[in-house]
This record gives sequence, structure tokens and C-alpha cells, in this order.
Amino acid sequence: MKAGTKGEASTQINVPPEKLYEIVSDVRRMGDWSPECVGAEWIDGATGPAVGARFKGSNKRGMARWSTKPRVVTADEGKEFAFVTTHLGKDATKWSYRFEPADGGTKVTESFEMMFDMPWYFTVTDRLMMGIKDRKADLEEGMAVTLQRLKASAEGSV
Repeated sequence: MKAGTKGEASTQINVPPEKLYEIVSDVRRMGDWSPECVGAEWIDGATGPAVGARFKGSNKRGMARWSTKPRVVTADEGKEFAFVTTHLGKDATKWSYRFEPADGGTKVTESFEMMFDMPWYFTVTDRLMMGIKDRKADLEEGMAVTLQRLKASAEGSV
């Protein structure tokens, strides 16, 4: 994927935006919903969502296993939670969750944006180790799954 590539998925969740923000911004729960992330934990003294806070995310897909150490770039309670992954010291992918009041609940939108061109070796790994031919479409499908799992979890906790 090239720099500037974007994708998103949205759903309606019958939970107030502030509550949904609280659930999503607790990165330790990401593994409960994501098809790739298996867990996350705050690092470097961070204990919760704040701009500049970092966490370690552990991921797996097929034979591939990897971790990232994103930093939070937006922590606007009830409105948006966003973080950026890095690769070789450069911002790689921005992930965002936006929360909008809608129909007594929240329209939540998860999105990604590539911040630089994906290196060729990522594409090779995607295809050979994970069986992914179209990473953008795969990420969009994964976001839809994440949001449906989040919906089931959040609506069950109210």
C-alpha cells in the first residue's frame, strides 16, 4: 500500500459515546475484538489513554507473529481515540476510532491511513505467511469484524 491509502468501517452501537470511548481506549482489551491483535499493554509508565502514551500490541495472523509499540496521538474523550504505529523510526499507520452520538447511541468509525509506502517485504510477508492478496481490503474486513465484536461486547455490558 502507498502513503495516503485509507480505509474505514462504521457501525451503530447502543452505548453512549463517552462509555464507548472508555471501552475502546483501554488498549488492554483490543485483543478481545481484533482478528489480528491478540493483546496490548501500556508501556513506558503509561496507565491509560493520553497523547504521547505508548503501548505494546501483540499480533498474529497465520504463521506470522509481530508486535508494535504505537503512541497515542488523539485522546479526546467521547469523540476520538487514535494512535500511530512506527517502522524504522517513521510513522507507519494511523489508526483512529471516532465516536458520534446517533439514535440514542453512537456511530463508531474505525479507520486507518498509511503514512508512508509499505516496504516490499511487508507485501511478501502478507502474501506468503498470511495468505493476504489485498491488504487494504483485508484491513477493511478486519475493521468490520472488530466493530461487530465491539458492538456485541459493549451492548452486553450496559
